[in-house]
Amino acid sequence: MGLWVIGHECGYQAFSDYTWLNDTIGYILHTGMLAPYFSWIYSHRRHHFNIGSLDHNGSFLPKKKSSLNYFSKLFNPPSGRLLRLVILCTIDWLLYACFNVSGRKYEKFANHFDPKSPVYNDREYSQILVTDVGLIVTSCGLYKLALAQGFTWLVMVYFAPLVMFMGSSWSSLVELVERSFGNNNRVLHHITYTHVAHHFLFTIPHYHAMEETKAIKPILAEYYQFDDTLIIKTMWREATECFFVEGDEAKDKSKGMYWFNTKM
Repeated sequence: MGLWVIGHECGYQAFSDYTWLNDTIGYILHTGMLAPYFSWIYSHRRHHFNIGSLDHNGSFLPKKKSSLNYFSKLFNPPSGRLLRLVILCTIDWLLYACFNVSGRKYEKFANHFDPKSPVYNDREYSQILVTDVGLIVTSCGLYKLALAQGFTWLVMVYFAPLVMFMGSSWSSLVELVERSFGNNNRVLHHITYTHVAHHFLFTIPHYHAMEETKAIKPILAEYYQFDDTLIIKTMWREATECFFVEGDEAKDKSKGMYWFNTKM
């Protein structure tokens, strides 16, 4: 997944000083992993600009208590939360890209592959098409590879390594919690515990992120949050304690701060 992080960095024009080089490398890396490069660049930038907003943040939004339906309540028991965690760690990103699951709500159907999706504007139309063409070519190549080597071989060698465990938090910028992924930190280019720095200045490349993190810690002081709990334990804790958000105890709960809760 280190290559995915490099592609992610190219999307911020942080990998080099040349836009064409960043986009070429990022497009090749992400397309090779069936990730929609240009499509995701634009949607993810809007996530950066609107982090902490339940109305404008584009991705992985928690549900408000008022929006929970019967289907949501099926995930409330421990077995349901375990299933939810498995989905989050395997196909959640795919569901988000294809069907805008857990994404910002739009007036019409949204996804990362339709150039006319409400996620994008007219200036981004051609680059979404380029993204789609690359994904089609890659899919055809994988199909031919499966015919030659076998589907099981393709799953084990190609798809299995693409499964990435992602932790998400939906709070204000200085309330992002950084975490350690143990031995995977180096593989992931330390993105999991330099993410606060990344949100402050996302044009800094990964090989300077540690320096930036060290520089901002004294400035943020107690607002810098780091949790060294074992990542598997942390994921289960969040699956059981962060089920939905509810507004402050105020007359108008549609505004102000929202807090995670577990009581239905």
